Amino acid sequence: MLTVLAPAKINLTLEVLAKRRDGFHEIRSVIQTINLCDSLHFQLSQSIEFNCDLPNWIPEDSLVSKAISLLQEDTGCAKGATIEINKRIPLMSGLGGDSSDATAILRGLDKLWGLSLSQEKLLELAARLSSDVAFFVYGGTALVTGRGEVVAPLPSLPHIWVVVVMPPVPRLPGKTERLYASLNASHYTDGQITEKLVEKLREGREFSPSLLFNTFDNVAFDRSSELSEYREHLVKVGTTDVHLAGSGPALFTLVKDKAQAEELYIRLQQQGLECYLMETLTGQKW
Repeated sequence: MLTVLAPAKINLTLEVLAKRRDGFHEIRSVIQTINLCDSLHFQLSQSIEFNCDLPNWIPEDSLVSKAISLLQEDTGCAKGATIEINKRIPLMSGLGGDSSDATAILRGLDKLWGLSLSQEKLLELAARLSSDVAFFVYGGTALVTGRGEVVAPLPSLPHIWVVVVMPPVPRLPGKTERLYASLNASHYTDGQITEKLVEKLREGREFSPSLLFNTFDNVAFDRSSELSEYREHLVKVGTTDVHLAGSGPALFTLVKDKAQAEELYIRLQQQGLECYLMETLTGQKW
């Protein structure tokens, strides 16, 4: 049995520069993988079959089905596979689980079917699936531009602890599109926030969580008073620099000290919140 891990991601920065003529938005973002991972297990079969430990996960609604169809159409491969998916990344959370799973499908079936695809080919296929999928071909720390499909690996972020909280708010399909539609010219930035972080990483200078930025913070908390209340609660219990993970509703904060991260995690758990104590990952170490 072949196993491929699919890690979650957080956006250390997420700037929107403008709306493009093709309807997408031009973004500039530094994205980071964390060790909250789905596990995908592959075995050769006569047809495509899915097994998932999450009852409400529907393959037809996921990018994984599109990834398989695209791979079959592009390569002409007629082989099958039984794919078992163990989900740890919450659905529709902003942590990139579906996109990461799609990349894991491309990687896993490439190996299982003996296709020997190049990284460039994997990137091409990933970009055709969704804006977020290409990043996971690299993982680690990367600068993402265009509509999200242009990926440039960066020096690894210094190891840091990540406390992720899943507020018990509705997770609605199409939330990312609605947040993009909520942006106006006042929310657009020129990319310098991201560039500042990129320069620090490339120069090996000290990283500070105060460098984090997500333009969706400007609209998501206004749209959801309940989500705003959970962010305020995290601030009250001692967190700083709390941000949405992508389009949310997951929230995260970075903590350099392990003991402080564990203390925060335990405190939030005791309060009945769904939370995760995670670490940053370097590229291709998952």
